[in-house]
Amino acid sequence: MKNLLVLFSFHHKNTEKIANVFAKVLDAQIKTPRQINLEELQDYSLIGFGSGIYDEKHHKTLLNLADKLPQITNKKAFIFSTSGMTRETAKAHSALREKLQSKGYIVVDEFNCKGFNTNSFLKLIGGMNKGRPNAEDLKHAEEFALNLKQNL
Repeated sequence: MKNLLVLFSFHHKNTEKIANVFAKVLDAQIKTPRQINLEELQDYSLIGFGSGIYDEKHHKTLLNLADKLPQITNKKAFIFSTSGMTRETAKAHSALREKLQSKGYIVVDEFNCKGFNTNSFLKLIGGMNKGRPNAEDLKHAEEFALNLKQNL
């Protein structure tokens, strides 16, 4: 089983920390959206798509890639993110989920955890969620990936 993580991690590399845990458990390669050759996606059994959440959705670079994906049948994918707030994960993932499903991807699961956030006015007060993702978040990421591996 060949696995891939498509990752855009920017400010504090929060989502990259999560992706590194996934990559280790799933024996997956990590690539940025700009490194993706659309034809090569057929070679992967499972593809994870992730970034931080910006204005209640994944980063535009990842969403733009999803728009360019070719139509396929029954390709398994999962979505992941880090964000300042975690209570709205389903809403924050909806734009990417809808794009992937419209291209024929089966979204088998989704993961989100808090990430250190210094956007906008938050930088004036030292940010929010300092130290996140933390050891507990990384443990949850590992459990998530182990569950994915076991069920696929």
